[in-house]
Amino acid sequence: MPETTPPALLPAPFFPGRRTPDGAPGLALFLNAGDPPLPVLRDLVLMLDEEGVDCLELAVPFPDSVTDGPVIRRSARRALERGGAALDDVLAFVADVRPHLTHTRIALLTDWRYSLGDRDLGAVTREIAASGADGLLVHALPPRLRAEHLESAAEAGLPVVTTCYTSSPADTRAQAAAAASAYLYLVAHYGRSGTAPATGHAALADTVTALRAHTGAPIAVGFGVNTRQDVAAVGASGADAAIIGSAAVAAVERAQQDGRDVPTAFREFVRSVLPTT
Repeated sequence: MPETTPPALLPAPFFPGRRTPDGAPGLALFLNAGDPPLPVLRDLVLMLDEEGVDCLELAVPFPDSVTDGPVIRRSARRALERGGAALDDVLAFVADVRPHLTHTRIALLTDWRYSLGDRDLGAVTREIAASGADGLLVHALPPRLRAEHLESAAEAGLPVVTTCYTSSPADTRAQAAAAASAYLYLVAHYGRSGTAPATGHAALADTVTALRAHTGAPIAVGFGVNTRQDVAAVGASGADAAIIGSAAVAAVERAQQDGRDVPTAFREFVRSVLPTT
């Protein structure tokens, strides 16, 4: 019989088994690659795996994001000023650390203009998949390239994270949900990261229920999620997971300012926000 090439193994799913009536929601934490420096970040990521954090949203740092609040913008600035955290550096980092993780998945966040715009989309998507990243979220992707992005990711076997706002038109939310193959990032309200919706995260239940009709991918809620109580409120909405961004980045910032060992200090933060069953 002729030899055949086995199909590439798809990355493991995000937030497996989290959608249960009495179960705790999953947890994703956002950090900028390079803040802390990559050697320190490696120890921190291994710690996240030990602690059972479901997902690290790892951003290739880029300047002056209009959707990020001051905490995340300061973090990106520190990473960029240190250097050594461009896309190729971050892919090498992922390739090094990902084989050592048994639980934590890595969703890579890249900015179109800063990291991807001067590269062939198909080729760079294959490079990201080859690094071992479990999923890809492209920030500020031009709408004209959305179909090409989804096609390139599918061909590379790389699940994609899509986003929508609770305030987005219903058809926009439906399209984002249908295109999600890693997870759907539901932004809790329009504004900058770090601020919470006025009505609380549990009030998103109707939106989460409506999105379920358009996707089989997990739904994760972010923006304004800072504490274990916020994570529980996201779970009460019916979402599969909560995403903590600014509070996580602020914990790294405080540890560096205080001269503490960053992975040790961040472990304390992780234990303070991990959901309980």
